[in-house]
Amino acid sequence: MAETIHLRGEGGAVFEMSLPLPEGIAERYERGLLVRVTVDGAPAQPAAPAAAPAAPQEEEQRSDLTAGRSPRPAVNAPKSEWIACVVARGLLSAEDAENYTKADLIDMVS
Repeated sequence: MAETIHLRGEGGAVFEMSLPLPEGIAERYERGLLVRVTVDGAPAQPAAPAAAPAAPQEEEQRSDLTAGRSPRPAVNAPKSEWIACVVARGLLSAEDAENYTKADLIDMVS
């Protein structure tokens, strides 16, 4: 059975890919447009699938997706999405996050 990895696409969806990666996918991975993640979408430990990824850009210039972080919800997203974002980033537990206002949660992630 071929070895597989999970990649988060530009739209945020997680895909299971067999190695070696197809040429077009490998090029997008090397440019940082695709990020290696675990099955549940959490950032994975860096490992070179078919080829080593290009040198990473400075963290400040990278989007949440290309930096391997969960994407930030829209400001008008429900409070539940902001709670999930705060929990995914390890800032609070779900129970603790429930006690904050949506504005407080947005400030934590910003």
